[in-house]
Amino acid sequence: MSSLPKIVVVGSCCVDFTTYAPRLPNPGETLHGTKFTTSFGGKGANQCVAAAKLGGKTYMICRVGDDDWGVKYIENLKSFGIDVTHTKTTRDITTGIAQISVASNGENQIVIVPGANNHLNNSDIQDAQELIKNADVLISQLETPDDTTYQAFKLCNGIKLLNAAPMRTDIKSLLELCTVLCVNEPEASQLVGFEVNLSNIKLALKELLDTGCKLAIITLGDKGAAYFSSDDNQCIHIPCEKVKPVDTTGAGDAFVGALATFLVTQKDRPIHQIIGAACDVASKSVTIEGTQTSFPNKYTFHENYNYIVL
Repeated sequence: MSSLPKIVVVGSCCVDFTTYAPRLPNPGETLHGTKFTTSFGGKGANQCVAAAKLGGKTYMICRVGDDDWGVKYIENLKSFGIDVTHTKTTRDITTGIAQISVASNGENQIVIVPGANNHLNNSDIQDAQELIKNADVLISQLETPDDTTYQAFKLCNGIKLLNAAPMRTDIKSLLELCTVLCVNEPEASQLVGFEVNLSNIKLALKELLDTGCKLAIITLGDKGAAYFSSDDNQCIHIPCEKVKPVDTTGAGDAFVGALATFLVTQKDRPIHQIIGAACDVASKSVTIEGTQTSFPNKYTFHENYNYIVL
């Protein structure tokens, strides 16, 4: 049996139908696109793949539909070495899909139809309870039912990482159970009730920390990330390297998957290095078209991650 730390994801699988165009359409507008692709996505599976590609021992607890895409998705997860013992097929339901539009500057718009993701339930958690209890890190998001995540978080004895996306504000019970909360600026703004930016991010992070987590992280796109930890009571901004974006889809998932991996495989490093490395992984992903295909296969740490105490 592998001695590698166990990274378990309770979350979503979606098939991405992506169109590329010079810019994003305005409401009611039709544009001529330049390309169409079909690929595998969903925040949960993306984060699991990102962790697996960085060498994590990963497990996916999810549901797919009983259509052709469900079969193909399970094979896709297997191809990355992900354990799919608890990936279940739901009868008479379609696999989740995401309709994505990507502009030439890398910006995107996404519409999700959850399908089988809405059927992930507490029996799935009970079937995987020993795995969840013994997980070194458990990752979840908000693309599957909240109560399913809640039950999993109650069972887990390891790090519970909540990527609160797509954001809803009625998640108090989840926030109280998670160890690490990771959100972007718009998601943080919804949670704290004011528009978050670098000028007030310290206040926002303190409010997020007050929800019950031990580490609150706000990702800032091309400005890196900021965090507040209850361990050292400091607010830190970590800038990231500037890159030319090609496709920003999945960058947040690359960050979360890398963060989860490094929290358990590089746990002796200071947290600013772990978050700085996750920022690097996300930055690399936006320079390549696609989502799971853009995630790097390896990462080499260095000692000179810039950080600013706020």
